[in-house]
Amino acid sequence: METLLVGRSGGVVTVTMNRPERKNAATPTMWAELRDVFTEVGHAADDRVLVVTGAGGDFCSGADLSGLTGTQDAPLVAMRLVGSAALALHRCAKPTIAKVRGVAVGAGCNLALGCDLTVASEDARFSEIFSRRGLSVDFGGSWVLPRLVGLHKAKELALLGDIISAKEAADYGLLNRVVADGDLDAVVEDWARRLAAGPPLALSMTKTLLNNGLATSLDQAVEDEARCQAVNIASADTAEAMMAFLEKREPRFQGR
Repeated sequence: METLLVGRSGGVVTVTMNRPERKNAATPTMWAELRDVFTEVGHAADDRVLVVTGAGGDFCSGADLSGLTGTQDAPLVAMRLVGSAALALHRCAKPTIAKVRGVAVGAGCNLALGCDLTVASEDARFSEIFSRRGLSVDFGGSWVLPRLVGLHKAKELALLGDIISAKEAADYGLLNRVVADGDLDAVVEDWARRLAAGPPLALSMTKTLLNNGLATSLDQAVEDEARCQAVNIASADTAEAMMAFLEKREPRFQGR
Protein backbone atom coordinates (compact mmCIF):
# COMPACT_ATOMS: atom_id res chain seq x y z
CA MET A 1 0.00 0.00 0.00
CA GLU A 2 1.13 3.55 -0.73
CA THR A 3 -0.03 5.29 2.44
CA LEU A 4 -0.48 2.58 5.07
CA LEU A 5 1.66 0.10 6.95
CA VAL A 6 -0.25 -3.07 7.83
CA GLY A 7 1.15 -5.59 10.32
CA ARG A 8 -0.35 -8.78 11.68
CA SER A 9 0.58 -10.63 14.87
CA GLY A 10 -1.46 -13.12 16.87
CA GLY A 11 -4.78 -12.04 15.39
CA VAL A 12 -4.08 -8.32 15.90
CA VAL A 13 -3.96 -6.21 12.74
CA THR A 14 -2.18 -2.87 13.19
CA VAL A 15 -2.89 -0.28 10.50
CA THR A 16 -0.52 2.69 10.60
CA MET A 17 -1.27 5.78 8.53
CA ASN A 18 2.13 6.54 7.05
CA ARG A 19 2.46 10.13 5.84
CA PRO A 20 4.35 11.57 8.82
CA GLU A 21 5.66 14.51 6.81
CA ARG A 22 2.02 15.69 6.56
CA LYS A 23 0.97 14.56 10.04
CA ASN A 24 -0.71 11.63 8.26
CA ALA A 25 -3.15 13.86 6.40
CA ALA A 26 -5.35 11.62 4.30
CA THR A 27 -5.31 11.70 0.51
CA PRO A 28 -7.89 10.00 -1.72
CA THR A 29 -5.46 7.09 -1.97
CA MET A 30 -5.36 6.77 1.82
CA TRP A 31 -9.16 6.86 2.10
CA ALA A 32 -9.41 4.08 -0.47
CA GLU A 33 -6.70 2.03 1.24
CA LEU A 34 -8.32 2.48 4.67
CA ARG A 35 -11.68 1.43 3.25
CA ASP A 36 -10.16 -1.66 1.66
CA VAL A 37 -8.17 -2.80 4.70
CA PHE A 38 -11.09 -2.20 7.09
CA THR A 39 -13.28 -4.34 4.82
CA GLU A 40 -10.60 -7.02 4.51
CA VAL A 41 -10.10 -7.28 8.28
CA GLY A 42 -13.83 -7.51 8.81
CA HIS A 43 -14.05 -10.60 6.62
CA ALA A 44 -10.76 -12.37 7.43
CA ALA A 45 -11.27 -15.23 9.91
CA ASP A 46 -7.71 -14.99 11.26
CA ASP A 47 -7.96 -11.25 11.97
CA ARG A 48 -9.45 -10.79 15.44
CA VAL A 49 -8.75 -7.13 16.34
CA LEU A 50 -7.99 -3.96 14.39
CA VAL A 51 -5.67 -1.27 15.82
CA VAL A 52 -5.46 2.05 13.95
CA THR A 53 -2.62 4.50 14.60
CA GLY A 54 -0.35 7.00 12.89
CA ALA A 55 3.35 7.21 12.11
CA GLY A 56 5.76 9.86 13.32
CA GLY A 57 4.09 10.92 16.55
CA ASP A 58 0.72 12.03 15.18
CA PHE A 59 -2.54 10.18 14.54
CA CYS A 60 -4.09 12.05 11.61
CA SER A 61 -4.47 15.74 10.76
CA GLY A 62 -7.58 15.09 8.68
CA ALA A 63 -7.94 15.32 4.92
CA ASP A 64 -4.99 16.67 2.94
CA LEU A 65 -6.54 19.91 1.72
CA SER A 66 -3.45 20.71 -0.36
CA GLY A 67 -4.77 18.17 -2.87
CA LEU A 68 -7.94 20.17 -3.59
CA THR A 69 -7.23 21.18 -7.19
CA GLY A 70 -9.21 21.37 -10.40
CA THR A 71 -8.00 17.94 -11.47
CA GLN A 72 -9.65 16.08 -8.60
CA ASP A 73 -12.88 14.14 -8.74
CA ALA A 74 -16.15 16.02 -8.40
CA PRO A 75 -16.57 17.08 -4.75
CA LEU A 76 -19.50 14.73 -4.13
CA VAL A 77 -17.56 11.79 -5.57
CA ALA A 78 -14.53 12.67 -3.43
CA MET A 79 -16.62 12.94 -0.28
CA ARG A 80 -18.39 9.66 -0.96
CA LEU A 81 -14.94 8.05 -0.94
CA VAL A 82 -14.33 9.53 2.53
CA GLY A 83 -17.74 8.25 3.59
CA SER A 84 -16.98 4.77 2.27
CA ALA A 85 -13.94 4.58 4.56
CA ALA A 86 -16.06 5.68 7.53
CA LEU A 87 -18.72 3.09 6.74
CA ALA A 88 -16.11 0.35 6.34
CA LEU A 89 -14.76 1.15 9.81
CA HIS A 90 -18.21 1.12 11.41
CA ARG A 91 -19.20 -2.05 9.58
CA CYS A 92 -16.05 -3.96 10.55
CA ALA A 93 -17.31 -6.86 12.65
CA LYS A 94 -14.10 -7.06 14.68
CA PRO A 95 -13.26 -4.93 17.74
CA THR A 96 -11.37 -1.78 16.74
CA ILE A 97 -8.97 0.33 18.81
CA ALA A 98 -7.59 3.78 18.01
CA LYS A 99 -4.12 4.43 19.43
CA VAL A 100 -3.68 8.20 19.39
CA ARG A 101 -0.58 10.32 19.74
CA GLY A 102 -0.24 13.94 18.70
CA VAL A 103 -2.99 15.46 16.59
CA ALA A 104 -6.30 13.85 15.71
CA VAL A 105 -8.31 16.57 14.00
CA GLY A 106 -11.07 16.82 11.45
CA ALA A 107 -11.71 13.50 9.76
CA GLY A 108 -8.76 12.14 11.74
CA CYS A 109 -10.59 12.97 14.97
CA ASN A 110 -13.72 11.18 13.78
CA LEU A 111 -11.65 8.21 12.60
CA ALA A 112 -10.31 7.88 16.15
CA LEU A 113 -13.75 8.34 17.72
CA GLY A 114 -15.30 5.91 15.25
CA CYS A 115 -13.28 3.03 16.68
CA ASP A 116 -14.84 0.90 19.40
CA LEU A 117 -12.15 1.88 21.91
CA THR A 118 -10.00 5.00 21.86
CA VAL A 119 -6.79 5.27 23.90
CA ALA A 120 -4.69 8.43 23.80
CA SER A 121 -1.39 9.61 25.16
CA GLU A 122 -1.38 12.62 27.46
CA ASP A 123 0.02 14.83 24.69
CA ALA A 124 -2.75 14.01 22.19
CA ARG A 125 -4.94 16.83 20.89
CA PHE A 126 -8.37 16.56 19.31
CA SER A 127 -10.51 18.92 17.26
CA GLU A 128 -13.60 18.96 15.06
CA ILE A 129 -11.69 21.61 13.18
CA PHE A 130 -13.93 21.68 10.10
CA SER A 131 -15.63 25.04 10.74
CA ARG A 132 -12.25 26.75 10.96
CA ARG A 133 -11.58 25.54 7.41
CA GLY A 134 -14.97 26.61 6.06
CA LEU A 135 -16.23 23.02 6.11
CA SER A 136 -18.93 20.99 7.84
CA VAL A 137 -18.32 17.83 9.84
CA ASP A 138 -17.61 14.55 8.01
CA PHE A 139 -16.26 10.99 8.42
CA GLY A 140 -19.35 10.08 10.40
CA GLY A 141 -18.84 12.77 13.02
CA SER A 142 -22.44 13.96 12.83
CA TRP A 143 -23.51 10.43 13.84
CA VAL A 144 -20.77 9.61 16.35
CA LEU A 145 -20.43 12.82 18.33
CA PRO A 146 -23.99 13.15 19.69
CA ARG A 147 -23.91 9.48 20.71
CA LEU A 148 -20.71 9.99 22.66
CA VAL A 149 -21.27 13.34 24.34
CA GLY A 150 -24.88 14.40 23.76
CA LEU A 151 -26.27 16.89 21.27
CA HIS A 152 -25.33 20.16 22.99
CA LYS A 153 -21.70 19.22 23.64
CA ALA A 154 -21.44 17.83 20.10
CA LYS A 155 -22.61 21.18 18.75
CA GLU A 156 -20.06 23.01 20.89
CA LEU A 157 -17.23 20.83 19.59
CA ALA A 158 -18.32 20.94 15.95
CA LEU A 159 -19.44 24.59 15.67
CA LEU A 160 -16.50 26.16 17.53
CA GLY A 161 -13.82 23.75 16.30
CA ASP A 162 -11.68 24.22 19.41
CA ILE A 163 -8.57 22.13 19.91
CA ILE A 164 -8.91 20.19 23.16
CA SER A 165 -6.43 18.19 25.20
CA ALA A 166 -6.63 14.46 25.76
CA LYS A 167 -7.72 15.11 29.35
CA GLU A 168 -10.56 17.35 28.18
CA ALA A 169 -11.59 14.78 25.57
CA ALA A 170 -11.67 12.09 28.23
CA ASP A 171 -13.65 14.32 30.61
CA TYR A 172 -16.22 14.89 27.84
CA GLY A 173 -16.58 11.13 27.33
CA LEU A 174 -14.82 10.95 23.96
CA LEU A 175 -12.04 8.61 25.08
CA ASN A 176 -11.75 5.34 26.98
CA ARG A 177 -8.35 6.00 28.51
CA VAL A 178 -5.57 8.61 28.65
CA VAL A 179 -2.14 7.28 29.56
CA ALA A 180 1.45 8.48 29.67
CA ASP A 181 3.04 8.38 26.23
CA GLY A 182 5.50 5.74 27.39
CA ASP A 183 2.63 3.47 28.43
CA LEU A 184 0.43 3.89 25.36
CA ASP A 185 1.84 1.01 23.30
CA ALA A 186 1.69 -1.41 26.21
CA VAL A 187 -1.89 -0.51 27.17
CA VAL A 188 -3.18 -0.87 23.62
CA GLU A 189 -1.24 -4.10 23.10
CA ASP A 190 -2.73 -5.54 26.29
CA TRP A 191 -6.28 -4.64 25.24
CA ALA A 192 -5.73 -5.93 21.71
CA ARG A 193 -4.31 -9.25 22.93
CA ARG A 194 -7.19 -9.70 25.38
CA LEU A 195 -9.71 -9.05 22.63
CA ALA A 196 -7.87 -11.31 20.19
CA ALA A 197 -8.08 -14.12 22.76
CA GLY A 198 -11.80 -13.55 23.26
CA PRO A 199 -14.75 -15.30 21.58
CA PRO A 200 -14.99 -13.83 18.05
CA LEU A 201 -18.66 -14.58 17.48
CA ALA A 202 -19.79 -13.24 20.83
CA LEU A 203 -17.65 -10.10 20.60
CA SER A 204 -18.89 -9.41 17.08
CA MET A 205 -22.53 -9.76 18.08
CA THR A 206 -22.05 -7.68 21.24
CA LYS A 207 -20.55 -4.91 19.12
CA THR A 208 -23.49 -5.04 16.71
CA LEU A 209 -26.06 -5.05 19.51
CA LEU A 210 -24.49 -2.00 21.15
CA ASN A 211 -24.15 -0.12 17.85
CA ASN A 212 -27.79 -0.78 17.02
CA GLY A 213 -29.12 -0.23 20.54
CA LEU A 214 -29.79 3.50 20.24
CA ALA A 215 -31.82 2.98 17.08
CA THR A 216 -34.08 0.17 18.30
CA SER A 217 -36.90 -0.25 20.77
CA LEU A 218 -36.38 -2.23 23.96
CA ASP A 219 -38.65 -4.94 22.53
CA GLN A 220 -36.45 -5.23 19.45
CA ALA A 221 -33.25 -5.07 21.50
CA VAL A 222 -34.17 -8.01 23.74
CA GLU A 223 -35.32 -10.01 20.71
CA ASP A 224 -31.99 -9.30 18.98
CA GLU A 225 -30.18 -10.33 22.16
CA ALA A 226 -32.12 -13.58 22.25
CA ARG A 227 -31.23 -14.40 18.65
CA CYS A 228 -27.56 -13.64 19.21
CA GLN A 229 -27.46 -15.63 22.43
CA ALA A 230 -29.05 -18.59 20.66
CA VAL A 231 -26.20 -18.51 18.13
CA ASN A 232 -23.67 -18.42 20.97
CA ILE A 233 -25.27 -21.29 22.88
CA ALA A 234 -25.09 -23.49 19.78
CA SER A 235 -21.46 -22.58 19.07
CA ALA A 236 -18.30 -24.56 19.73
CA ASP A 237 -16.82 -21.50 21.46
CA THR A 238 -19.46 -21.46 24.19
CA ALA A 239 -18.96 -25.19 24.74
CA GLU A 240 -15.23 -24.53 25.00
CA ALA A 241 -15.82 -21.72 27.51
CA MET A 242 -17.90 -24.03 29.72
CA MET A 243 -15.30 -26.80 29.52
CA ALA A 244 -12.48 -24.37 30.31
CA PHE A 245 -14.41 -23.13 33.35
CA LEU A 246 -14.84 -26.68 34.66
CA GLU A 247 -11.18 -27.53 33.96
CA LYS A 248 -9.98 -24.25 35.52
CA ARG A 249 -8.04 -23.10 32.46
CA GLU A 250 -8.25 -20.30 29.92
CA PRO A 251 -10.56 -21.05 26.96
CA ARG A 252 -9.22 -21.35 23.41
CA PHE A 253 -11.76 -19.71 21.12
CA GLN A 254 -11.85 -20.57 17.42
CA GLY A 255 -14.70 -18.37 16.19
CA ARG A 256 -17.14 -21.19 15.42
